[in-house]
Amino acid sequence: MRKASYAAIGAIAIFLVATALYFAYDFGMVRFNSPSLSKYPIQGIDVSHHQGDIDWNKVVALPNVRFAIMKATEGGDHRDSKFAANWQLAKDARLVRGAYHFFTFCRPGKDQAQNVLATVPREDGTLPIAVDLEFFGNCPKVPTLEEMVAEVNAFFAELKGTFPDKPIFYVTQEFFDQYLKGNESRFPDHYLWLRSVFKEPRQNDCRNWSIWQFADNGTVDGIQGPVDLNALCPSETGFAHLFPEATVN
Repeated sequence: MRKASYAAIGAIAIFLVATALYFAYDFGMVRFNSPSLSKYPIQGIDVSHHQGDIDWNKVVALPNVRFAIMKATEGGDHRDSKFAANWQLAKDARLVRGAYHFFTFCRPGKDQAQNVLATVPREDGTLPIAVDLEFFGNCPKVPTLEEMVAEVNAFFAELKGTFPDKPIFYVTQEFFDQYLKGNESRFPDHYLWLRSVFKEPRQNDCRNWSIWQFADNGTVDGIQGPVDLNALCPSETGFAHLFPEATVN
């Protein structure tokens, strides 16, 4: 009986500690990565309707927010309810902007591209179109490599006339390992935006990636609630013209 009581108390203690850590992480009190501005001078955020109404004038005043990538579309017909406002207000605040599309595995790539074309304005001085490629939040279908290659290529073939610049692929490590690793040449040439919230990615000292999403629980003045935080690879020159006052190695 006594051993059982000790075991129950231990289990409760573990549960309470795990719960406390979860809430500490969720509220941004615990973060695994905090890259310095001296090492990563160009940092930014990515947002969607989940961040609600954003005070972009407060955001742009922060030294660690030099760019914002905002959700525009998902699948073949969904448009983020805050995209139009975010796109215009961030421009008014003179912040470097980019738009991203959440790619669903259950709609043809061509249909999804039409959704982007109908939603995202073509403007100079912005980041290339980004596509979010991940399993989390997607439909249950798990495409074969051949299916994924075909639909992603169809997606960008449709976009090419309006958005000719090399796109950005946002990927989780899981997606990268299953589809991109060793198969990069089968996909459109792209910049790589890696999610790695537990450690700094070590892919050839960032010469193989362009943007690192280092946290999903950041706190930013002007935004209520957690927000994703990102850093530009210091050796990335493809976006250097958008940040003329920054030093890019």
